[in-house]
Amino acid sequence: MADVVSLVQGVLGGNIRSIAKSISLVENDLPEKEELLKKIYPHAGKAVIFGITGPPGSGKSTLLDRLIKTNRGRGKKVAVAAVDPSSPFSLGAILGDRIRMQSHAADPGVYIRSMASRGHLGGVASATIDTVKILDAAGFDYIFIETIGVGQAEVEVATLSDVVLLVLIPGMGDEIQAMKAGVMEIGDIYVINKKDLDGADRLKAEIEYILNLANGNSCPLHPVKMVSAEKNEGIDELVSTMDEYVDHMKSNGALMERRKENIKKELQTLISSKVRHLLENRFSISECLECWAEDIFNGEIDPYSMIQENITSKLAEKELPS
Repeated sequence: MADVVSLVQGVLGGNIRSIAKSISLVENDLPEKEELLKKIYPHAGKAVIFGITGPPGSGKSTLLDRLIKTNRGRGKKVAVAAVDPSSPFSLGAILGDRIRMQSHAADPGVYIRSMASRGHLGGVASATIDTVKILDAAGFDYIFIETIGVGQAEVEVATLSDVVLLVLIPGMGDEIQAMKAGVMEIGDIYVINKKDLDGADRLKAEIEYILNLANGNSCPLHPVKMVSAEKNEGIDELVSTMDEYVDHMKSNGALMERRKENIKKELQTLISSKVRHLLENRFSISECLECWAEDIFNGEIDPYSMIQENITSKLAEKELPS
């Protein structure tokens, strides 16, 4: 059993070992998790949280490496929660982001945590939101959430972040149109990486055109910046844009509203999780699934009637156990 009080004290003091142990505790959903998070929660809310998403191969990790270096040069403490895809069979992951950002390994002002998605959809791991709270309470100024890179399913990062950076690269062509209804709508700052490639200017024009349509042909509300992460070009300008965007959100109340909305979504997630646990404890659903599936497969009953008979009607008989 983990000593929660000691862990919390260590996290608040910025102790790397305590931070790592606390994140492992929430990732593994251990019994002490809720007590830890209850004690940490009042100390969170100071960091600015950036989500970085975009298609595979867009250079998110290289860009993030540059952003870390630039912000460290300004004296900012930076933490990263980098989510890698898991095997659908073993739920293991390569966790390659530690390798890509190895240059920061000895820097006490940088903490990088690679996390396996463990089958969780949305481009992030289920424990990401709790990990961010721990890093926030530990005193980091900026926290970056780097998503898997799987396309339209990555919209969940918007519910965890203050600002979302959508990284795109030239050569995507009509895929911009396909993404418009999903990932394109969650970006706050659009970053065109590999700006030296053919088509970069055209991609910028396409994004600005889409943004103008979405904004009723008014001035674009979202900056579109061009960089070359590999060549370290345009990074300082991007960092300045990020600062200006956050300051603007603070001044017009948008940051406060986004954080309130994110809390509502977090509550929905917690409620769903609690309800699932309560149902499992009362009805042993996982033990019944095979028999229920067999009856449905054999045509003896339909799924809706099965749920009605075995769960819904019984829930109406008396209150759920506390």
